[in-house]
Amino acid sequence: MIKENNLLAPATTAREVVLQFIQALNDEDFDTARDQLHDDMTFTGVLGTREGADAYIEDMKKMRLKYDVKKSFADITDVSVFYDITMSGITVFCSGWYRVENGKISWFKVVFDPRPLLEQKK
Repeated sequence: MIKENNLLAPATTAREVVLQFIQALNDEDFDTARDQLHDDMTFTGVLGTREGADAYIEDMKKMRLKYDVKKSFADITDVSVFYDITMSGITVFCSGWYRVENGKISWFKVVFDPRPLLEQKK
């Protein structure tokens, strides 16, 4: 914590934590991405859920998603990010809602239209 005008302020904002996490995934720096997550974090997405940071990161190592952040908004603990995510050669527009507690992501939810991905699997 950094002391500003006799007030304690977080050294890193929730928005910075989330954007560092996304950048680490883009860079395939999975150790840094993992460091941004609480051990018992939860991911909820259109195609499934993951319980625990290690399970989530193992999936990311296989998927190697690429993010193109369009816009982000934040308050003290919650961050909303709009981005294009490229997966399996297909780019889809997504929205993510992240909760940051004690400097790490505790949960996040991602929504998008999965039809382009499902059509590719046919």
